[in-house]
Amino acid sequence: MWWISGKYSWWPLYLFLVSFIFWKKKWKQGGIIFLLAILLITASDQSSVHLFKELIQRPRPSHNPEIKELLHFVNNYRGGAFGFISSHASNTYGVAAFLSFIFKKKWFTFLLIFWASIVSYSRIYLGVHYLSDILAGAVWGILLGFIFYRLHLSIQQYLKN
Repeated sequence: MWWISGKYSWWPLYLFLVSFIFWKKKWKQGGIIFLLAILLITASDQSSVHLFKELIQRPRPSHNPEIKELLHFVNNYRGGAFGFISSHASNTYGVAAFLSFIFKKKWFTFLLIFWASIVSYSRIYLGVHYLSDILAGAVWGILLGFIFYRLHLSIQQYLKN
């Protein structure tokens, strides 16, 4: 779970996704999708921290004095002080939703949802998120993914005119 939750563990998948985007959509449209995905991740990550974690300030399980002694920590990792909402869940589900809306392929959507789910579960396993942190992060990410998909459609419409 430590590896699954890591920042660099998924580089092969990221390279596959970027290659898939440019293979299926070519350079101009692929570039727009890639740029929107980067902006989506930035918006998701920053809003999950500044709009939720810093305002709500709910301690992570690893920082909750009532239960932290009951948890086992991998590599003594405990995360930051606050955990609502999960940035990992928001980011991964956001990208999964955005790309699934664009490509509309069942196998691709399944792959992305599986990836987002396993990454999100790893955060619970590591003791740094409650299930509600994950669910709220997933909902927020999917909402942002849909908003960026709609933005993509608007840009495509603008470029046609």
